[in-house]
Amino acid sequence: MRLYDKKKIDWNNILFNNRALFLLLVPIIVEQLLNSFMGMVDTMMVSTVGSEAISAVSLVDSFNNLVVQVFSAMAAGAAIICSQYLGSGDERAANNAARQVVLTVAVIALTVLLVCLLGRERLLRFIFGEVEDGVMAGCLVYFLITVLSYPFLALFSVGAALFRAGGNSRFPMKVSVISNILNIAGNAVFIYVFRWSVAGAALATLISRVFSMAVIFYHLRKPRQVIVIRDYGQIRPDMPLVWKIMAIGIPSGVENGMFQFGKLAIQSTVSTMGTVAIAAQAMTNIMESLNGVFGVGVGIGLMTVVGQCIGAGRREEAKYYIVKLTGIAWAGILASCLFVFAITKPVTWLAGMETEAAAMCLEMVLAITIMKPLVWTGSFVIAYGLRAAGDVRFSMIVSTITMWCCRVALCIFLVRVYHFGPMAVWIGMFADWTVRAVIFCWRFQSGRWLHGMKAG
Repeated sequence: MRLYDKKKIDWNNILFNNRALFLLLVPIIVEQLLNSFMGMVDTMMVSTVGSEAISAVSLVDSFNNLVVQVFSAMAAGAAIICSQYLGSGDERAANNAARQVVLTVAVIALTVLLVCLLGRERLLRFIFGEVEDGVMAGCLVYFLITVLSYPFLALFSVGAALFRAGGNSRFPMKVSVISNILNIAGNAVFIYVFRWSVAGAALATLISRVFSMAVIFYHLRKPRQVIVIRDYGQIRPDMPLVWKIMAIGIPSGVENGMFQFGKLAIQSTVSTMGTVAIAAQAMTNIMESLNGVFGVGVGIGLMTVVGQCIGAGRREEAKYYIVKLTGIAWAGILASCLFVFAITKPVTWLAGMETEAAAMCLEMVLAITIMKPLVWTGSFVIAYGLRAAGDVRFSMIVSTITMWCCRVALCIFLVRVYHFGPMAVWIGMFADWTVRAVIFCWRFQSGRWLHGMKAG
C-alpha cells in the first residue's frame, strides 16, 4: 500500500524541511501544552473552594467550549484559505481574506454575546436540567462574566490563526503564555485574597482574554508581518470572498459545534450522577486534554503545511507531510499518555479532591492511557490535513455521525440501561475514536480529499 509517491516530490526543494517543521510545530505544541496545564491549575485552584464551585465551572465550561470551538473552526477556515493563497504566492489575496474573516467573526461573536446574555438562565437550565441549587447559582455567576469574553477570545483565535498561516507560530505562543500567567495570577488574587470564588475565576479569564486580543491585533498592524491588517474601520464586506471563507469555516464550525454539543448532552447525563461524579469527570477531562496537546499541536501545524502545499500545487508533498506528521503525533501521544497517567494521582491529591472522586478519576485516566495511543491519532490528526485541502464537508459528516451514534448514544444507553457511572462517557469516546480512525484512514488512502476547495 503506497501512501505517497516519492518520485513526484522534489526532495531538494520541499516547502518545509525538518528545521522549518520544528520551528513551526514546537511553539504550537508548547502553546497547547501550557494552555492545558494552566487549565489544570485553574481547575485545581477553583476546586479548593469546594465541589460545588468546581462543578459549576466544569458545567459552564462545557458550554463555553462549544462556543470556543465554533470560533476556532472559523479561524481555521481563514487560516486554510490564507495558507493556500500564500502557497500560491498571492500575499495580497491572503491579506484581503484575513480582513474579511476578522469582520465576519467580530459580527458573529457580538451576536452570540447578546443572545447568551439575554437568555443565560433559561439556556443553562435547559442544558443542564435540575442540578443542585448551589451548583446552579455558581453556574449563573460564572456564565455571566465569561460570556463577556467571547468576542475577545474569538478575535484572538482569528489573529493567532493568521500568524500561523504565515508560518509564525512563536508569537501566538508568547502571547498565550503571558495570558495564561495573567489568568493564574488573577485567580490567586480574586479567589484567595478577595474570596470571590467562581466570580473571581471568571473575571481572571475575562481579563486575560482582553489582553490576548489586544496584543495580537496590535502586532497584526505592523508591516513586517506576512499578513497585515490595518484600518479596521475601513473594512467592508466582500461577499464572494466571505462565502468562500465560510465554505470552509461553516462545515468546520458545524463539526466542532456538534462535537461540543454532543459533549453537552453527555455532560447533562453526568450531571445527574451527583457532585462526586461531576468533579471526577471534570478532572478527567483536564487530564485527557493534557495528554492530547502534542497531537493537537501537530494537527494545527499540519493545516498550515498542507494548506501551503495545496496552494503551491504540490499534492504529493501534502500526502508526505500528513504521513510524516501523523507518525510524529502518534509518538508524542504515547509518551504524553504515560506521563499524564503517572501524575494523575498526585494531581488529584494536590487538588484536594474527595477520595471517591479521585479514585474514579484515576480509573478513567487509566482507560484513556490504554486506548488513546491506539486510535486517537488516526481519528484526529489525519483529519486536520484533509480539512486543510478543503475536504471539510466529509469531515463534518463523519464526525457528526460518529459523535452522536457512538459517543452520545452509547454513553446514554450505558447510563440509562446498565446504570454505568462516568466511565460510560469514555467507552462511548473510545468507540467514536475507533470508527473515526478507520474512516479517515480510508479517506486519505482513497485520495478523494485532494479534490477539495482550493483558494483562487
